[in-house]
Amino acid sequence: MKKKKLMLLGGIRYLLPVIKAAHEQGYYVITADYLPNNIAHKYSDEYVNVSIIDKEAVLKVAQEKQIDGIMSFGVDPGVVSASYVQNKMGLPSFGPFESVEILQNKDRFRAFLTEHGFNVPWAFGFSSKDEAWNARSKFAYPLIVKPTDSAGSKGCTRVDDEDHLMAAIDYAFKYTISGHIIIEEFLEKKGCSSDTDSYSYDGKLQFVSFNAQRFDANATNPYTPAAFSWPSTFTQEEEAYLTNEIQRLITLLHLKTCVYNIEVRVSPNGKPYIMELTPRGGGNRLCEMVRYATGVDMITAITRAIVGDEPAPIQQKPYNGHWAEIILHADNEGDFVGLEIDPSLPAEVVERDLWVEPGDHVHGFEAANDAIGTLVLRFSNAEDLEKAITNQKKWLRIVTK
Repeated sequence: MKKKKLMLLGGIRYLLPVIKAAHEQGYYVITADYLPNNIAHKYSDEYVNVSIIDKEAVLKVAQEKQIDGIMSFGVDPGVVSASYVQNKMGLPSFGPFESVEILQNKDRFRAFLTEHGFNVPWAFGFSSKDEAWNARSKFAYPLIVKPTDSAGSKGCTRVDDEDHLMAAIDYAFKYTISGHIIIEEFLEKKGCSSDTDSYSYDGKLQFVSFNAQRFDANATNPYTPAAFSWPSTFTQEEEAYLTNEIQRLITLLHLKTCVYNIEVRVSPNGKPYIMELTPRGGGNRLCEMVRYATGVDMITAITRAIVGDEPAPIQQKPYNGHWAEIILHADNEGDFVGLEIDPSLPAEVVERDLWVEPGDHVHGFEAANDAIGTLVLRFSNAEDLEKAITNQKKWLRIVTK
């Protein structure tokens, strides 16, 4: 019997569990981007060299290869092209292409949230540095400046006064693909923000997760997530409110069967916000972490659904313990020497996944692609987790020279 063909846009290591799941289902996997040495291409059945942001070029390749499904799991720049191909070829889709375009453009997304009565920070979109600078009288501080279409915290800066605004504008334009940036209210948060993955089947949320997103204040970019823990710091009422709002957003946009990476936060006045919702699995192995913590396998489910096969049912399940993922990174640029973990750490080291070897050159932590590995930990209680994750320097050392 002819194997179904799954096309994955991108070649990063976060695609490896998707490739594994696809092979377990008997699918033929094609990976595509313009970087032939990316790690995922070593594990796929076929590699195609094409720009994943060129939706017409991706469509042409997809038609030539007669694919059965396409997605851009963990790879934000390819989401629009994947949706475009899905809709043009009549393949299983995340939902309408127009909806995906809204979700993938930060200023259009903010406008949509405002139009439909969601909690939303003030925000302005700009297509030139002069336009952004000349609008500065409209802003209140603190604010955040970021590209409308980048991921992994590339180009994002918090700004506390006008003296630092232009540098942040320059930095955001450096990383935008489309030539657009957004300047928006910086929302302080109560507890931790959440950045994790959820799943809908035929437009209905089947599984929703919330976590605690952590940052390294001493990193090169202190707004790049440096750790995650499950459960979240939200109350049950806050999680229930956000779940209802996420479902309302999915319904309004006519989204279908999909894994979503969703970032939410609760402000100090108790008001919850949906900051980002994008139709892809998140980076940083978030789906894998949810699978560790709950047993829920969204990766296999979406891999089957996206080529038209019925996925196994997904159900909401509780966390089986207290879990943390540490995004390993160097404090400074240099050559990697080793990783040291103090044996007094009160946690089970479930997995240590190191992506560099001694002698490899590493960079400071400016964006997600500067990570050098992950550490998966399981704690017996919330107190030990919180103490460990907020005092990493006491038990974790990345040695460089």
